[in-house]
Amino acid sequence: MTGDATTLMGTRDPASGALRTTPPFVVLLGTDYAGKSSALTELADHAPSWHIVSLDDDFLESGHSLIGRLRRNLVADVLPDLHHGYSLDFMVSLLQTATVHLRDSIERSPGGAPVLVDSYYYKILAKCRLAGVDRHPVFDWWRTFPQPHRVVFLEVSTTTAWQRCGEGAWTNSLEYYGEQPDQASFEKFQSDLRAAMWEEVQHLPVTVVEEQEHVSRTVQILGEVMDREIG
Repeated sequence: MTGDATTLMGTRDPASGALRTTPPFVVLLGTDYAGKSSALTELADHAPSWHIVSLDDDFLESGHSLIGRLRRNLVADVLPDLHHGYSLDFMVSLLQTATVHLRDSIERSPGGAPVLVDSYYYKILAKCRLAGVDRHPVFDWWRTFPQPHRVVFLEVSTTTAWQRCGEGAWTNSLEYYGEQPDQASFEKFQSDLRAAMWEEVQHLPVTVVEEQEHVSRTVQILGEVMDREIG
């Protein structure tokens, strides 16, 4: 099979064949249950001109429902049988579809629209590392993807996050250590996840948003960052 190796580094415009130029974008990052989804949902109502890039079903275009199905199948089928029916390499290969979709969605953003990206590849890579894949050739490729102008990092205490996940009832196995979630294994995983994500974004400008009582304040801060970074 033959092909142009440059397509591994970016997507091509179907009309001109030229590599697309990545627009400026900001990444919203945080550990599990930090409040990203709530903030993005409120932003979608208050800033409809923004282009929000996310793997959440609410933000996937109708033609990209496959991405949602793959994510749900990962949680329902692959993670429960990891190390037995499915290997870590298989898990990473499935997550690869998510990272490439995020990159492609950024590059397809409407011209002039402020672009806000949910987690990007940073959180996926960090979780792969915590699952036991500390190094992988595909990680080196992900790290060549276009980088944001800024990262907005939502802080949340592990105690609050544990409460938000129904004390483990709504978690999946990439959110805690061990066979079953308990508060200690959840909080340890989330602390390690935070550290691993910070390693991935330490070369970038980061705005830290401390835990807020109301999502509206988080949205206000995001708006201020987007206006300052992208305009």
